[in-house]
Amino acid sequence: MAAILGLSWLQRWRRRLLARDVSKILLLLLLVGSGQGPRQVGAGQTFEYLKREHSLSKPYQGVGTSSSSLWNLMGNAMVMTQYIRLTPDMQSKQGALWNRVPCFLRDWELQVHFKIHGQGKKNLHGDGLAIWYTKDRMQPGPVFGNMDKFVGLGVFIDTYPNEEKQQERVFPYISTMVNNGSLSYDHERDGRPTELGGCTAIVRNLHYDTFLVIRYVKRHLTVMMDIDGKHEWRDCIEVPGVRLPRGYYFGTSSITGDLSDNHDVISLKLFELTVERTPEEEKLHRDVFLPSVDNMKLPEMTAPLPPLSGLALFLIVFFSLVFSVFAIVIGIILYNKWQEQSRKRFY
Repeated sequence: MAAILGLSWLQRWRRRLLARDVSKILLLLLLVGSGQGPRQVGAGQTFEYLKREHSLSKPYQGVGTSSSSLWNLMGNAMVMTQYIRLTPDMQSKQGALWNRVPCFLRDWELQVHFKIHGQGKKNLHGDGLAIWYTKDRMQPGPVFGNMDKFVGLGVFIDTYPNEEKQQERVFPYISTMVNNGSLSYDHERDGRPTELGGCTAIVRNLHYDTFLVIRYVKRHLTVMMDIDGKHEWRDCIEVPGVRLPRGYYFGTSSITGDLSDNHDVISLKLFELTVERTPEEEKLHRDVFLPSVDNMKLPEMTAPLPPLSGLALFLIVFFSLVFSVFAIVIGIILYNKWQEQSRKRFY
């Protein structure tokens, strides 16, 4: 009887141990599947961590206008069940989606799942969408729905060729631009004067998912795309020596004119990249306060003078009058002394 009881207790103990191990395995799989744990990427010691405060995916619960919302809509942008539509396939629309939390990451990677589609045939659709990392947010304007002379980084998916005479590019076309606030995006030339690099990307009316990734590591900017339905990244843009300040905002925007398209964003996922740096790289990669690109001369941005307050204007006028009166009195005194000396010399 004692042997039977001992065997029964041993079986129950083994079952509890097995159940505990299964629970640990399930928890580990759940963490890995949710993207919370670190994942090694690339050939070197680079790990990525999903930053949920800068990411967005279905069912889009963090989008709204309240103080607790992480993302804000602007213009004609709308939240749908399967995507966020920046602009519908209608003329003269513009919309944007902006993160409310500034990003202070040193090295990062932004993965964008998007879809561009519409009724327009060849070269009868537009205008495209842009992904931003900029100092200012929620500022509507002519550059794919965002302000011109922005400060930061812009990556453009341009679907309509405005420059008629050019024969070098095939549209849709992806390009990128770094701006310190002094440059204007040239629509008539599709941004060519300020472009850092670009590639053709056939992304319209596809029946499979399309992705874009922007990676910023050690002052090195890389843009890749997965638009062939093969789940493989393909190189598009690579620019070394890009210096971007920390504390800017991520966003995406779109605009339509006489031509239109549906511009949809399905998800935005930002990953923090942890990379090893040598002491020399630590010195070279110090924080900067204005965007720039090595070996590329950007016009200097002169800050406009702040407007004078009423008190400051009153003080300037008052002291100007006092100085004028004082100068007149001194002049009269000197003139009288000069006249007296002239009379004495005459007599």
